[in-house]
Amino acid sequence: MLKSFLSVIGIYKLYEKWLWHQIKNGEKPEHIAIILDGNRRWALKKALNPWMGHKEGAEKVEKLLDWCFDLKVKSVTLYAFSTENFQRPKREINEIMQLLEEKLQKLFSDERIHKNKVRVRVIGRTRLLPKSLQKLIAEVEECTKNYDKHFLNIAIAYGGRAEIVDAARKIAEKVHDGEIAPGDITEKMFEKHLYTSYLPKQDPDLIIRTSGEERLSGFLLWQSAYSELFFLDVFWPEFRKIDLLRAVRTYQKRKRRFGR
Repeated sequence: MLKSFLSVIGIYKLYEKWLWHQIKNGEKPEHIAIILDGNRRWALKKALNPWMGHKEGAEKVEKLLDWCFDLKVKSVTLYAFSTENFQRPKREINEIMQLLEEKLQKLFSDERIHKNKVRVRVIGRTRLLPKSLQKLIAEVEECTKNYDKHFLNIAIAYGGRAEIVDAARKIAEKVHDGEIAPGDITEKMFEKHLYTSYLPKQDPDLIIRTSGEERLSGFLLWQSAYSELFFLDVFWPEFRKIDLLRAVRTYQKRKRRFGR
């Protein structure tokens, strides 16, 4: 059995090298966004509590960051928890919030964050989160605010419609206060009021969704207008480096015309 296992590992490594050879000289996505879907179903498949799936999924994010650094991806946006997810059982929500605190706390001492100059931001209606988590988010963002080589965005208590409503509300307040006139409102101005406005490139080049579902579920509704979409029939905890390389290979094969 050990010999068979080692053989599978060897084949996997060869396939990974082959994929890398195919994409290494092509254009890489500058901004990749991922919908981390399938944690609960992965846990159910293994007869585990739902939060064990979220824990395993969080461990996979750690590996994902290394893979993205290898690809020299500048920005990564992760859809971790939506506004609709607050409807889940209280125990599960509490476990997720605790897990988010643990992982955010770990970022302070993660040498990859500081070595690669990664600015960390949490996007969403963070006021809906526990006070302790809000405080930690503010501290992590403050700690990394001067970094500008890479960007890690974590969507928590996020909804694409909510983001657009929040941006419209900010602009309406400025019109009411006389700071701007209605005729001054343009797409460029609107983008400056989105959660992602601080990014050098707000629009993801590539959006990946795991678990086999083929929809965005409200993720980056404004920013995804011309994003390439890649749907993968694998639960997030089972996501592998070869899956990321395959997504990039698919991205490179598509013709991006942006309506032209």
